[in-house]
Amino acid sequence: MEKQIIVQNRGDASCAINCKSSSLPDQQPHLAEPISEPLHRLLSSSLSAGTQRAYAADLNHFRASGRDIPCPPHALAEYLADLAATHATATIQRRLAAIAKAHRALGYDDPTKAEIVAATMRGIRRTKGMAQREAQALQRDSLFGVLERMGDRPIDIRDRALLLIGFAGAFRRSELVGFDCGDVEHVGRGIVLHLRRSKTDQTRQGRKIAIPHGRTRWCPVRHLADWIAHAEIEEGPLFRSIDRHGHIAPDRLSGDAVSTIVKRRVEAAGFDPATFSGHSLRAGLATSAAMAGASSWKIREQTGHKSDAMLARYIRSADLFVDNAAGVVL
Repeated sequence: MEKQIIVQNRGDASCAINCKSSSLPDQQPHLAEPISEPLHRLLSSSLSAGTQRAYAADLNHFRASGRDIPCPPHALAEYLADLAATHATATIQRRLAAIAKAHRALGYDDPTKAEIVAATMRGIRRTKGMAQREAQALQRDSLFGVLERMGDRPIDIRDRALLLIGFAGAFRRSELVGFDCGDVEHVGRGIVLHLRRSKTDQTRQGRKIAIPHGRTRWCPVRHLADWIAHAEIEEGPLFRSIDRHGHIAPDRLSGDAVSTIVKRRVEAAGFDPATFSGHSLRAGLATSAAMAGASSWKIREQTGHKSDAMLARYIRSADLFVDNAAGVVL
């Protein structure tokens, strides 16, 4: 007989959102419709693992404040007002999205639609603004300076390939570490990387990103080939962990490891690591290509952005003085 799962009350929204049967509470059912195992699996796959973790963390914070699901609009507005004293606007909005999702998942009215909550959020935006801290773009010349400072140890060979491929493909951290050896297709003009899944492609439609042969000694294709040959990778993860003795492990790097590598390498080259992150490679390609005169649609072909408006968020302001309007007339 097919296993049936009952989504129950207590406002345990994380189990309703994530459909984790192991975390279902033993209280009065609110949603008493049985959920079959096949439906349970599909519901569990409706959100990415990262989104599930973020929602769970946000809901845990919400409950720790002494509130629960369902939450009256006035109480929710008070919660937002408390957050405004210590949290960024973007964080508050994310928490609000998790709370809204939790109410809908459990069959309750969404209190985030109430005017008192909407007005509170408008007040937070007007008071605190929406500016977010952006990772500094690791532009072409700065990247080359970083690469100049690297040696020939196994970790240097790997990091060189990682930085160059991350930059050339404008990849997110998760995309970069998600590549397997089989995702690399060698063609006459370089390589084509098969991106099976990304943050904006949860349905696994995939896309192909061309990495051409470089015109300098920092050719991403050549340095990736050097890494694959050195690590003797024939299948499995492309970018792997290396211990302090230089031993290459079979497991893939994490997304957090990419940020650590970027920070460590830029610091060794004399830059402030606090302003850089794993996203600096993606922003670096977009910014460098724009400054070199590449068209926006060709940049978007590399980054995967659907519109120029979205791409504009990744092109940093390093070219504010290029063709500056005041400079033309003064």
